[in-house]
Amino acid sequence: MTVTSARKLADIALQIGAGKDARTVIIDAIGRDLIDQFEPSHDLVLVATYVRSDKLKSGLILGGDRTRAEDRFQGKIGLVLKIGMKLKTEEPFTDPIKPGDWIMYRVSDAHEFFFVHEDEPLDGASVRLIEKGLIFARVQNPESVF
Repeated sequence: MTVTSARKLADIALQIGAGKDARTVIIDAIGRDLIDQFEPSHDLVLVATYVRSDKLKSGLILGGDRTRAEDRFQGKIGLVLKIGMKLKTEEPFTDPIKPGDWIMYRVSDAHEFFFVHEDEPLDGASVRLIEKGLIFARVQNPESVF
């Protein structure tokens, strides 16, 4: 059995599809306590993997477990959760990336791991660590890029 389950990804996608704020949904799925306890080192950025909703604005239902798996393995958009200690000391104008930003990156440049809760050890939320210099861009709408 893998650490991440289809249920966790489905929960995130369904809530986003229901119109809930994607940032809030992702942070709640991971858990603010786990994010707060994690400190990326040097110039690393902690990024939550973005999972598209199953429902398009037109009302058409797409997706399913296969689409969510594609987002996990090939999605290029993530939510910045935390920035490394070195980045916190840099001048603000030299580092436009901050927690809450949607960023675009190459999946193979990032190291995936999972935040898991003690009561759900086999059901984790996918996050990645990526070097700041490997981030391609900030995007306003995470649904605009795949």
